[in-house]
Amino acid sequence: MRYAFYLTSDEDHPLTIAAAKWLGSNPFTGETRALQAAGDFNAAELTALTADPRRYGFHGTLKAPFPLAAAKNEVQLLAAFDGFAEECAPFEISEMALTQLGPFFALVPTADCPELQALADETVRRFEPFRAPLSAEDFSRRRPDSLSDVHRGNLLSWGYPYVFESFQFHMTLTGPVPAERQAAMKALLEQIFAEFIGKPLAVTSLALFTEHARGAPFTVHSLLPLGGTSKRKMA
Repeated sequence: MRYAFYLTSDEDHPLTIAAAKWLGSNPFTGETRALQAAGDFNAAELTALTADPRRYGFHGTLKAPFPLAAAKNEVQLLAAFDGFAEECAPFEISEMALTQLGPFFALVPTADCPELQALADETVRRFEPFRAPLSAEDFSRRRPDSLSDVHRGNLLSWGYPYVFESFQFHMTLTGPVPAERQAAMKALLEQIFAEFIGKPLAVTSLALFTEHARGAPFTVHSLLPLGGTSKRKMA
């Protein structure tokens, strides 16, 4: 079992619905569906190009997946999650954009958001005592020799390279897209997510996702309101 703290929109939010349709999976319900041809892509190609974000569920990472430390259990993690969510205030990302990150496409903020950075930083710190040390296999999977000194230090200290000053919030929509297909993919995503591009995104809750076995789909364990503004939402 691995746990991860992610930001995602509520189960009934139009962005959640659009992303579930695009990826063919809903992390709140665990339901999956076959993708259909769209734009310049056939169903098989879209299925392959969205395989990674489909498994992880639509989200933006705050604390990357981790198994529990030997001295901790899920009850303790959930109690800490309750207290943390109660302390944090909701906020708004002023504008989201469709952006290409290398060969990947994602929804990202168009400008720095201090509240988002602070939430990410504190999530990493607060739940670090619950994280088991990286196994040799997991450490190698991150290809540490290809990382910068800062990123490798973050991996050793926090279990993930892209934290604190290296944090870049993104809600992934594809896996790596071949260069010759990137223009077509951008056009398709601009059409599908037009309702959300150039618009603000309210951050009102924090999600705990779980992966029950390595390689299994991630699902929402629970979604807690920031600041205790409403009841716990369970998947």
